[in-house]
Amino acid sequence: MAFPLPSGTMMQKGSDEMPEVDVIRAQLFALQDKEYQVFHSRLMPTLPPETVIGVRVPLLRRLAKRLAGTPEAETFLQCLPHFYYEENALHAFLLEHVRDYGTALAATERFLPYVDNWAVCDSFSPKVFAQHKPELLSVIRCWLSSDQVYTVRYGIGMLMRYYLDDAFRPEYLAWVAAVHSEEYYVNMMRAWYFATALAKQPAAALPWLTEKRLDVWTHNKTIQKAVESRRIPPEQKQALRALRIRSQKLCEERRV
Repeated sequence: MAFPLPSGTMMQKGSDEMPEVDVIRAQLFALQDKEYQVFHSRLMPTLPPETVIGVRVPLLRRLAKRLAGTPEAETFLQCLPHFYYEENALHAFLLEHVRDYGTALAATERFLPYVDNWAVCDSFSPKVFAQHKPELLSVIRCWLSSDQVYTVRYGIGMLMRYYLDDAFRPEYLAWVAAVHSEEYYVNMMRAWYFATALAKQPAAALPWLTEKRLDVWTHNKTIQKAVESRRIPPEQKQALRALRIRSQKLCEERRV
């Protein structure tokens, strides 16, 4: 039997036919922190506030760990799209517990088109991906060419997570630079990637700034994020500040 939902909550269409989903939703509402709901919803301007329950991430991860592998979780993972942000976040955290690479990849690809905010996008990666880096690269290239904002962002995030250490190759920087988008959440991730590359692979990443190979916005945002990073030594931060581009016109003049 499904647990009753708290008074005044919005029902996802069709959820009355999925009692397992109603049970999980009731568990999410039992973890609700209304003050946190106000705070967190402001951090995700792409989401209507009424779609945010207000559950802290550690509690979501704990719930995912408890549900992982259960029939209820399997039913929940098949029920897309979700209505609440926390349902999407829980879905993401459940995927991290899938141990088979093929299954985890298929489930991730099925889920990505429904990801509609940076918080879910940046929060998950099935643990099994780390054991299959060579196979994952071709999939990442497909994600980078997607027309879905958060699929592209996720692909860049995977390159940043898994391929800036021992698995790094300089051409991965070119993959990210080749992503052209007007979307803020894509370009912010591009800048974050290059800023992290400056910390982990400075010899390969720095020429992208000194030679001004990036668009002006990404160039300057990369420098901003690098200067804010604790991973970058003070002397390098000072040198990066000197590389800021003051205007689009100036950038074009320097490229001539």
